[in-house]
Amino acid sequence: MHLLLAPDKFKGSLTAVEVARHLTAGLRRVEPGLAVTELPVADGGDGTVDAAVAAGFERRETVVAGPLGDPVRAAFAVRGDTAVIEMAEASGLRRLPGGRLEPLRAGTRGTGELIRAALDAGARRVVLGVGGSASTDGGAGMLAALGARFLDTAGEPLPPGGGALTALDRVDLGGLDPRLADGGTELVLASDVDNPLLGEKGAAAVYGPQKGAGPDDVALLDAGLARLAGCLGRAAADQPGAGAAGGVGYGALAALGAVRRSGIEVLLEVLGFESALERATLVVTGEGSLDAQTLHGKAPAGVAEAARRHDLPVVAVCGRFDLTPQQLADAGLLRAYALTALEPDPARCMAEAGPLLECVGEALARDLLAG
Repeated sequence: MHLLLAPDKFKGSLTAVEVARHLTAGLRRVEPGLAVTELPVADGGDGTVDAAVAAGFERRETVVAGPLGDPVRAAFAVRGDTAVIEMAEASGLRRLPGGRLEPLRAGTRGTGELIRAALDAGARRVVLGVGGSASTDGGAGMLAALGARFLDTAGEPLPPGGGALTALDRVDLGGLDPRLADGGTELVLASDVDNPLLGEKGAAAVYGPQKGAGPDDVALLDAGLARLAGCLGRAAADQPGAGAAGGVGYGALAALGAVRRSGIEVLLEVLGFESALERATLVVTGEGSLDAQTLHGKAPAGVAEAARRHDLPVVAVCGRFDLTPQQLADAGLLRAYALTALEPDPARCMAEAGPLLECVGEALARDLLAG
């Protein structure tokens, strides 16, 4: 028996690395000699860099602009000529000073600076995981950091933030970093969001309120994104994923020649998941909440799909469980172990997630020994 532990984070509680470590501790209390491989995973959102580092990538840090321009220390991961970037490291909600939402002023310059740092480190394939964005600027800040210019009717550069885009007159891509402009760098947009850029299903309308945008702000942001699309091209605005991360998906698709792929699919590829499966007899995956959203491109569903191709059984661990038996089976999961089965109080469950996961590991080991 060789277990492959491939959990995602338990959001607000434990990182994916911590989840795997606690599970291993519990498993080995019952079966000390059990063969276990820990390969924490991510789907492009929070924890993506940590998952890459756990898989053997080198962690790099650099100072970049936060969502409001203040300096923040952000990390990315490099192995060979591949870099993994987590947008939230530079431009995420958690980087807002004091946690105060700024839907019109927040920008993505720091994300572009992370991409440039990865190129300087020798990357020729950049995986850009998006999620948790604080901004709705269509990726304008990201592109500006890479050499693009966003100008008003007087030829003056626009201030950062999605609110300024209503004054946009033209975009000058002449100064774009040549490593991106000449097509010599592969940029992969790792996202499961399929929203277009504009309209009622677009970046501003669907995700703007999560970033503090009221109805008037949403209308202003959508109008600004429409001006951006008028300058960079409407074709990319209608592509699935253009609305990801406040329109960063659009900026990457329209100006950087990015290719959008499922976040968990591309991360499993980058992390070497297929080769790890060759040694496994059982796969354990999981996330904080196993529910209907899990079925739509979340990490456990992607892990189960990859394992299914190898005819490997998969079980899941989670904080809370809200799937029917049929949904569980359809996702390719044999069984789910939920922390709330041990501690029903949600607050205590999150606070004590580590010890509870070790108890789950013990239960899983006993089930394995019992066949």
